[in-house]
Amino acid sequence: MHPLHRALAPAVLAAVAALCATQTVHAASEVKIGLLSTLSGPGAALGIDTRDGFNLAVKQHNGLLGGIKANVIVVDDQQSPDAAKQTTDRLLKRDKVDFMTGVVFSNIMLAIAPPVFANKTYYISSNAGPSQLAGAQCTPYFFSASYQNDNLHEAVGQTVQDRGFKKVALLAPNYPAGKDALAGFKRYYKGEVAMEAYTPLQQLDYGAELSQMRASGADAVYIFLPGGLGINFIKQFNGAGLGKDMTLFGPGFSADEDVITAVGEPMVGMFNSSLWAHDLDNAANQRFVADFQKEYGRLPTLYAAQGYDAAQLIGSAVQAVGGDLKNKEAIGQALQAAQFESVRGPFKFNTNHYPIQNYYLREVIKDAQGRVTNKLIGTVFENHADAYASACKM
Repeated sequence: MHPLHRALAPAVLAAVAALCATQTVHAASEVKIGLLSTLSGPGAALGIDTRDGFNLAVKQHNGLLGGIKANVIVVDDQQSPDAAKQTTDRLLKRDKVDFMTGVVFSNIMLAIAPPVFANKTYYISSNAGPSQLAGAQCTPYFFSASYQNDNLHEAVGQTVQDRGFKKVALLAPNYPAGKDALAGFKRYYKGEVAMEAYTPLQQLDYGAELSQMRASGADAVYIFLPGGLGINFIKQFNGAGLGKDMTLFGPGFSADEDVITAVGEPMVGMFNSSLWAHDLDNAANQRFVADFQKEYGRLPTLYAAQGYDAAQLIGSAVQAVGGDLKNKEAIGQALQAAQFESVRGPFKFNTNHYPIQNYYLREVIKDAQGRVTNKLIGTVFENHADAYASACKM
């Protein structure tokens, strides 16, 4: 058990046991999980890694989560809020899932949130962490096994500030997570913002933005461009020669192993923040990384790590209630206890059901084997909480 669990988990789990003891426990024959994720289009790699990380955890437990059969229903949200809402309705009403997870993009998370919470179905986020659900719109039925959207960007803002960069150009997509991203960065970076631009979520050509960056006189560039967006931007950034005069920073999503595989050596020297790294030295992570590589033939990304932890969290709650999936109150308390070994290291939930955890700095390097990959180089924040929890009245 991680040290951060010790203070809270025993009391919470004792309360769960007491809740279960006061009524007859009816263990379900299976736990149904609706894994709705982006499996097509420019963001497909992110959803695929989320799915593969989740499924790896289930496989490690011989097809079980919390001691009962796991029925994982995987569906594509097509990166469309309308399609996601239709599919969510089917998962809730026809399939009667016990949990939902998997959404990558925050605009989709906010679109499906009302029916999920109205149905009193627990949503375990494996990625999207919009500020709205961290603050005034928090709910007992949402738990983030990832982060709050601002957090990774706050870590880079602090890093860029500490390293003495004077003028920064900022670029993000024009959707809720993009707005949270740059707000988080600016919360900790106090230098001059020479340029701030928001682009359409599907944009893949950044010629105009690169021209603005060149003219801005910035000495650093911070981008939040996940998946295919980041791949295209970084190729174009280096192709335009801007890497000679500007240091490139991003969150882990914009410099993870999927992006590195697509871009290659031009990524070397890029700094990025993450709540996880494949070279984090703990037993749970070593097993996860080794098994993921064996199963899928590639290094996992942050998305895979979060999908894996989401499955582990669900399993811990199902185990704690003895498979009694109708006991919603006990399940909520078991989720809050977070009684699982996270691949990221120390982890616990804040009062708004978002994590309190460490945030790390990684650098893209070329290692001794000639492999271009991320290397953990330091810790930016320890036991870091989000900025919105005080507005949550749970």
